[in-house]
Amino acid sequence: QVQLAESGGGLVQAGGSLSLSCAASGRIFNIDHWGWGRQAPGKQRELVASITSDGTRNYVDSVKGRFTIARDNAKNTVYLQMNSLKPEDTGVYYCASRSRGVMYWGQGTQVTVSS
Repeated sequence: QVQLAESGGGLVQAGGSLSLSCAASGRIFNIDHWGWGRQAPGKQRELVASITSDGTRNYVDSVKGRFTIARDNAKNTVYLQMNSLKPEDTGVYYCASRSRGVMYWGQGTQVTVSS
C-alpha cells in the first residue's frame, strides 16, 4: 500500500500561481510513475501531469507551458507548480502514483481560480 497526502491548494486569482505538494509513505520502493490528476465540477478526473522514475515528464495540452511537475526522491515528495492559472483550472487536484501496476490516489486538495 502507498499513502499519498497532498497540500497546497487554495484560492487564487486568474493569472496567479500555486504550488502543490504530495508526500508518499508506505510501500514506496516500487513507484515508477507519479502524477497529478484534476477533477473539475461535473467532469471526470483527468491526469494533467506525470513524471516517470527516469524523469520523463508528460502534460495534457491544456496545461503545457504553465504547469511543472517535479520530484524529490530524498523526500518521497512530488510537486506541481502551477502558473498563469485560469478559471478552467479550478477543481480538486489529486496526487497519484503507480506501484507494481496499481494506481494509488490521495484525498485531493481544492484549487479555485477566480476570474
